[in-house]
Amino acid sequence: MSSTVRDGSTPLSLRDRLLLIRREEWPPLLWSFFYFFFLLCSYYVLRPVREEMGIQAGVGNLRWLFTAVFVVMLLLTPIFGLLFSRFSRRQVLPFVYLFFAVNLGLFWLLFESHLYLRQATIAFFIWVSVFNLFAVSVFWSFMADLWNTDEARRLYGFIAAGGTAGAIVGPALTALFSNRIGPVNLLLISMGCLLVCVACIGQLRGWAERQRDAGAPTSPSERPGILAGVRLAMSSPYLLSICAYVILYSTTSTFLYIQQAEIIDKSIHSSAERTALFAQMDLAVNVLTLVIQVLVLQPLLARLGLLVALTVLPLLTLVGFLGLGLHPVLPMLIAVAVLRRVGEFAIAKPSRETLFNVLGPVEKYQAKNFMDTVVYRGGDTASSWLLSGLKSLGFGIVGVSLLAVPLAALWAVVGASLGRAHGRMAEQKSGK
Repeated sequence: MSSTVRDGSTPLSLRDRLLLIRREEWPPLLWSFFYFFFLLCSYYVLRPVREEMGIQAGVGNLRWLFTAVFVVMLLLTPIFGLLFSRFSRRQVLPFVYLFFAVNLGLFWLLFESHLYLRQATIAFFIWVSVFNLFAVSVFWSFMADLWNTDEARRLYGFIAAGGTAGAIVGPALTALFSNRIGPVNLLLISMGCLLVCVACIGQLRGWAERQRDAGAPTSPSERPGILAGVRLAMSSPYLLSICAYVILYSTTSTFLYIQQAEIIDKSIHSSAERTALFAQMDLAVNVLTLVIQVLVLQPLLARLGLLVALTVLPLLTLVGFLGLGLHPVLPMLIAVAVLRRVGEFAIAKPSRETLFNVLGPVEKYQAKNFMDTVVYRGGDTASSWLLSGLKSLGFGIVGVSLLAVPLAALWAVVGASLGRAHGRMAEQKSGK
């Protein structure tokens, strides 16, 4: 279902961009919007609690937590590949979210019973880190199945805005109900949001079956192997470039995350105040992200293309680390952390997901999931241990920040290269 997009030389108003959405696109578009809304609402109900748990576990132990998350990702990747190789994508998607919903119910029972509380707290930090990447990765894989590249340029900003709205409502629910029903019972709210996601998937599956046959069951001879996605990710130059982009993103993210934990731990000594600050930062990020997604993302993609969109965040990161190197104080840290996350959620993430629209189903699901989870957390783990080694050599916040500057520059080069490669592949796929 293709559509014609107006020449990007003339800026489009919000009304004009909404008019570009065809009548038959509105039902699946709204279901996609609400699917992402409830998914990120579920996650952001839990996120402030996870951030505080990370600090309580000890800043020096964060590298061990990242390593544990990476090991869990490694164990889950072949399981995900097995499901994908045995069942159709339409069957796997609801199962993924039902599985996570059941997990939340089990954590609720553990916390309510006060059994193995310390172990459960550490396990919960790891679980939330795994859940976030797997659940969001599967969401965008499904979107890549539903929408082609032309439609993605028009519609991904609207869909992503649904997630951002959920990311605003999630912390608000945490702030509203945390004292009234207790933090543990927030897990039940998060679980309810995941069940709504399953209902949205059912609606989108029905539409896909009627319109596009996306994710149709394959015969046993056509089903990919368990590790087909891993092999593709490691052999395709295009996918390897995306891997490099993801690793450079996760490496700079980990550098900033650990610096954030150190600076906030030294500056704010109250657990309640730290949790409140994390919630306030989340709120600022998500409000700014929503504004940019609604007003900026579609014109940016339409007029300047993926090449520019994929280099915005690396260049913003470069400037941010320069600022943090010159002024390693709490206000600078907050500004850099907020602006970087806004750049990721509002521009880089939807643009990066568009890279998969020109690929086949195995790349969209198995390879993408491997890259979004194992590759991403592998970068987290390696960079956290690298940072630990640098600190043992005497590198402080200033030295680490300046070291991140050339990494951000390399990241921008990779992003520009990916933008050009996607353009060539899109032209070939459309037969131009």
